[in-house]
Amino acid sequence: MINLGGFGKHNNKKKKRLGRGSGSGHGQTSGKGNKGQNARAGGGVRPGFEGGQMPYIRRVPKRGFNNPLKERYAIINLGVLANLKDENIDIDILKQNGILKNSEEGFKLLGGGELNRKLNIICNKISKSAKEKIESNGGAVKVI
Repeated sequence: MINLGGFGKHNNKKKKRLGRGSGSGHGQTSGKGNKGQNARAGGGVRPGFEGGQMPYIRRVPKRGFNNPLKERYAIINLGVLANLKDENIDIDILKQNGILKNSEEGFKLLGGGELNRKLNIICNKISKSAKEKIESNGGAVKVI
């Protein structure tokens, strides 16, 4: 039989009904066995616990470092700005038009795409090709 991924006649498996008499096969201890930590109400061990053995997450070496002071910029291509109606573009305009998320603090402008009109742009960083395309169309760039 080919598995049809959720379709077919073999996918109506009944729920295991626990504690409904010995004839059900899941009566008396309800499949938990006799006594022990896992048989108790609220019993069992926390996720990641390996019976007292040093847990995997503590055995593996820790690598890397996340610098909280690193400046991270959203990347935007010039082709995206060509569709905007505004001539003066800054981070607020991009957030209003949904190009940047509100949590992003700055953006870098790259030269991908075509630009055929004048734009005045205030950005955090800009590539050489993007700057050349903007200035060749009579626009201006200010890097803050």
